[in-house]
Amino acid sequence: MTRKATKGEKLLIKRYASRRLYNAETSDYVTLDDIAGFIREGRDVEIIDLKTGEDLTRQYLLQIIAEHESRGENVLPVEVLTDLVRSYTSQAQSIVPQFLAMSFEMLREGQTKALENIGGLPNPLMQMPGFEAMQAQQQAFMKAMMGGWSGNTAPGQSAPPADDKGDELEEIRKQLAELQAKLSGLG
Repeated sequence: MTRKATKGEKLLIKRYASRRLYNAETSDYVTLDDIAGFIREGRDVEIIDLKTGEDLTRQYLLQIIAEHESRGENVLPVEVLTDLVRSYTSQAQSIVPQFLAMSFEMLREGQTKALENIGGLPNPLMQMPGFEAMQAQQQAFMKAMMGGWSGNTAPGQSAPPADDKGDELEEIRKQLAELQAKLSGLG
């Protein structure tokens, strides 16, 4: 009889040399869609290569995201993806993982509180505890990222006028709100 792990325990997935994925908890093979389902149910997963012991979790999670995005299930706006690519080649690389982790943690906490208090709120997203702090954090992040890029322009281009920067910030806020709304829909 196989013991079913609790929600807080990591689900171990082993990748065999054949690249097949094996659920160590239920002793059966799984697909990327199965793994995505486990994650949506609240499970954390760890995917390891059986032969080398290498942790492949990040690689497979990115593959799941890429597959969802390619099927038209767009959660990440192109601008966010572009900024992520930029962060790999800039001094912002060191703060991006921390910023994203903190932002998603605040979003999760806010979603939980919003769902608990959903009855009668005119706009649950704006009422989420920590929403203003998250906005301030994101503004600080953008300021830090932009500081390293002379005006966030490509080489050879001139910086946008000062009033365009305000428009860009407003556009980023709008995209963030859209992203948060989509993430709320996933919960």
